[in-house]
Amino acid sequence: MQKIAMKTPIVEMDGDEMTRVIWRMIKEDLLTPYIDLRTEYYDLGLPYRDETDDRVTLNAAEATRKLGVAVKCATITPNRQRLEEYHLKRLYKSPNATLRSYLDGTVFRAPIVVKGIEPYVRNWKKPITMARHAYGDVYKNSEMQVGCAGKAELVFTEAGTGIEHRQLVHDFAGPGVLQGIYNTDQSIHSFARTCFQYALDQKEDLWFSTKDTISKTYDGNFRAIFADTYNREYKEKFEKAGIQYFYTLIDDAVARVIRSEGGFVWALKNYDGDVMSDMLATAFGSLAMMTSILVSPDGTYEYEAAHGTVQRHYYKYKNGEKESTNSVATIFAWTGALRKRAELDGIPELVKFADALEKATIATIESGRMTGDLAAITTMPKESVTKLDTEEFILAIRDNLEAGLK
Repeated sequence: MQKIAMKTPIVEMDGDEMTRVIWRMIKEDLLTPYIDLRTEYYDLGLPYRDETDDRVTLNAAEATRKLGVAVKCATITPNRQRLEEYHLKRLYKSPNATLRSYLDGTVFRAPIVVKGIEPYVRNWKKPITMARHAYGDVYKNSEMQVGCAGKAELVFTEAGTGIEHRQLVHDFAGPGVLQGIYNTDQSIHSFARTCFQYALDQKEDLWFSTKDTISKTYDGNFRAIFADTYNREYKEKFEKAGIQYFYTLIDDAVARVIRSEGGFVWALKNYDGDVMSDMLATAFGSLAMMTSILVSPDGTYEYEAAHGTVQRHYYKYKNGEKESTNSVATIFAWTGALRKRAELDGIPELVKFADALEKATIATIESGRMTGDLAAITTMPKESVTKLDTEEFILAIRDNLEAGLK
């Protein structure tokens, strides 16, 4: 077949370890034979981030804002062990955190639903999309360990006037710990608008939950901004689309989510979203079957898999041992980015190709050919399941893709 032409490049961010190996396989076997692939390439692998003092991550963020669509491979956020293993100059920040901060983005995660990989919650029939406010809170905190009795206060000093506002946190009678967290109205407004717009685009209800009965000021501000944004900007649009905005306390939301059939977007603050997205991924079957999209208020999109670099499998791969790594979420990161680029540039053939590749991936699993992690949890009869290694699985998808395109 003639290769599908692209008009505008997408930003391509390469990554680390086993996902970097998968990245190359996906491009060579599933993309470049069919697409005249145009990307602006950035190597976010840890060695090159170290070589550039992590400037490459900021360059990739700037390019993403310029081109509007990006696809990212999983990357390492180094700890002390990684510092020694890779002989790094210093401990670098999470590339994802840099991208989220620069793009002022909200992370939307949703499971890839496949027959034979059934949710642990038996009444879930449709995907639940998790929207995480990826800014502030405990991830940008200031914390302190105190070793004696004393008074801890919150102090805010007005710019210009120098006027101080003080509030007691705690009178310590002895050693303890304390932390300060923050958020901004601007970031919360961006989060709210992005969530409402995403739910409208997906034609799904939007749920939002905090704990404003306890955190009356901090969480209360989130609730008030969401309510105001909905009433002023989205109420009529939601009613016209036949969808709803629903607020409830987070503990009530958790109970409702478990009892639901799914099929909605659930918006959460940063820490809540971090925890609950992993819970949802596991409950739906596998973190390797979870998509992740960073969406900014200006309509910039960055697609990636929700999982990490699969370190244990990479060490086996380096030693020449057989390994079976699930590439589904990484494939869907590529199809998501290609589809969005095609929609923006008006290339229906590329939209159809992205759809065909996703269908081929799902069909491969539903035919009983799958990686080891899925073979271990599938509800299919064991005799109908064939466990494939990493490359065999991608080549099996290619066979289904070829048949679908023909």
